[in-house]
Amino acid sequence: MCGINGILNFNHQKVDEHQLVKMRDILEHRGPDDKGLYLQNNIGLGHRRLSIIDTSAAGHQPFISENGRYVIVFNGEIYNYQSFYPELKAKGITLKSGSDTEVLLCLFELYGMAMLHRLNGMFAFAIWDTLEKKLFLCRDRMGVKPLYYSFQQHTLYFASEQKALFAAGVTLGISENGMEEYIYNRFVAGENTLFQNVKKLLPGHYMVVDQNGQRHTERWWNLKHEIQNHSTIANPKKWFEETFFDSVKLRMVSDVPVGVLLSGGLDSCSILSALYHQHFKNIETFNISFSEQEHNEYHLAKKITDEYHYILNHTRLENDNLYENLIESSYYQDEPIMHLNEPHLLAIAKLAKPKVKVLLSGEGADELMGGYVRYKALKNPSLLKVIAQISKFETFTKRPRFDKLLRYSKISSNADLVIFNGSNVYPEDINLFYGNRKKPVNEYRYFILKEAQELYPYDLQRQALYFDQHTYLCSLLDRNDRCTMGTSIECREPFLDQRLVTGLGTLDNKWMFTGKKGKFILKTTMEDKLPREIIDFRKIGLSAPWGSYLLRFPRFNEELENFAVSDIFQMPFFENLDGKKLVAEIRKENTKILPYVMPLFMLHKWQKHYYKKFV
Repeated sequence: MCGINGILNFNHQKVDEHQLVKMRDILEHRGPDDKGLYLQNNIGLGHRRLSIIDTSAAGHQPFISENGRYVIVFNGEIYNYQSFYPELKAKGITLKSGSDTEVLLCLFELYGMAMLHRLNGMFAFAIWDTLEKKLFLCRDRMGVKPLYYSFQQHTLYFASEQKALFAAGVTLGISENGMEEYIYNRFVAGENTLFQNVKKLLPGHYMVVDQNGQRHTERWWNLKHEIQNHSTIANPKKWFEETFFDSVKLRMVSDVPVGVLLSGGLDSCSILSALYHQHFKNIETFNISFSEQEHNEYHLAKKITDEYHYILNHTRLENDNLYENLIESSYYQDEPIMHLNEPHLLAIAKLAKPKVKVLLSGEGADELMGGYVRYKALKNPSLLKVIAQISKFETFTKRPRFDKLLRYSKISSNADLVIFNGSNVYPEDINLFYGNRKKPVNEYRYFILKEAQELYPYDLQRQALYFDQHTYLCSLLDRNDRCTMGTSIECREPFLDQRLVTGLGTLDNKWMFTGKKGKFILKTTMEDKLPREIIDFRKIGLSAPWGSYLLRFPRFNEELENFAVSDIFQMPFFENLDGKKLVAEIRKENTKILPYVMPLFMLHKWQKHYYKKFV
């Protein structure tokens, strides 16, 4: 719901107000409704407000506790904040606002960070203790809300987005290992980023920093432990329906209109159905369609909104509009876009902006319940070795999905089968395309893999789910946050309620992987509530036909000529590549080269329109 930022000087030098304001106001898109500062000697906190709960002036931030000891800047929502009212009243606390921020700060005063386990919400916040001179930085369980920081020249800088750090003067330098990970894995996992000296606070963690720069980080929520300590679910279908419906209902808590990102697929339609069956009226939904039939789910979105008497808002993104949205989404993302549908999500958010301030999204369902076809390859790894032997058959490799499976089958170790399951190109592909390269060093990926192996020994499919929940899903959530907050809209994900995340982790595989498309528990729960066409429709997701875009849309066709001689081909990782030859292959409609070209093309656009703003 907001943008937060701060500066803490360890040399006790007074914070530069101009620098703090510059950080804050580059985040205006995250909070155009209000702005505030707290400045006291060597600490400064900034806040841009998107008013969602208690839109009055009483919700202004930074928010200071009644006794003046604590100061908070908060981004997110505590969905169950009203449930704490009786407890706070019993302790003699009189609230002066209707905001969840005040409730959060009161809970911190009473219980410290022990209160975190009681929260149902998405959040990133900073609390300054004026007595002990300590700064507390915290992030929600799944990492729905972002928080970045940098230690530079005896100073801590933190903010909701990296661009605020660069605006404050933090040096923008690309990390060599981060760039390798972008190429190998599509995104940088864990606390590292694409940038040198810029880190992100991990989901489910908090960090305490004192005024002398001493710091320690705690993992306050551990999914592995939560799953291991969860009670047995006696009736999974009944449990799932009750919990999912309650999660959707909780995420309707708002003092402003709430809409739904409606692709037409099972996940978003299930959210809409949960609203309908709980008697929510006049819901606005927002959809984007494609001229290519194989990417289009518009007809399903229209069918369900007509049946429920909800409102369907629709857009299509092509040529100049697509090009401009690509540039905008690259700026909001801070790093080169990698999901390739960021411009489309930004376009949906723009469509929604005049009507709602909050959107519900189906994000997380695939990673929790096995919705990607790529998980099927892990069911019987020995079959992959057989597939690797038949790669010589040209008829088998002509179809892109089979070609990808053949390339994947050449991975020899089970660990790498999990780690690269979400990649589009694999280590052997990298070596052939870029020249021999060492795999990027990322201890976090192997740390999470080890947890997954301990939790689900010998089960590569469940290991991949757990791994994706800590890696790939984080990149999706970051994309959702940036594209929606880029238009000053908050995005909420009902599937990521901690009760669902933990409970689903305890269930038998049959509830995930039964059937062709996975997500068996969701399908069986919703089969008597959704039209059959939606239950049975093949999974598309928000996929985009970039091969067609590059050749068919004039703006992109023209940009291919600039890409052919791009500065990126002077960078160390790409010195063996010939941009002109790559463009020639694209013009020959060589679809096999797209998984290699698209990250390079997006890096080219990012360097041209983002990187040069801050260096």
